[in-house]
Amino acid sequence: MDLVISVPEHRVGEGLQFTWDDGFEIELEVGSTEVVLKANRAGLTSLARHLLSLAQRGVREGAHIHLTANQEIESPIDLVLERVEKDWSSCAWQAVDGSG
Repeated sequence: MDLVISVPEHRVGEGLQFTWDDGFEIELEVGSTEVVLKANRAGLTSLARHLLSLAQRGVREGAHIHLTANQEIESPIDLVLERVEKDWSSCAWQAVDGSG
């Protein structure tokens, strides 16, 4: 199955455009050792679109989407997704599969 997600084109000077699929539901659970993000199909598709928007060429470092507790997400805390331009190769942690 192919899933096509339309992402609003980034235009410098206009800011990022974020759209939500109808009926989206997103829940964030924060534990002492993990964070669990739960979402229905519309929520996952919306989050994917937001992340793809942040990943576009020309989006400046520090650009972000702020998901507010009990508004966009069911959660006791807010969730911020932010664009960075860091070289992660020097980080001490590695991905679970060891690929870094």
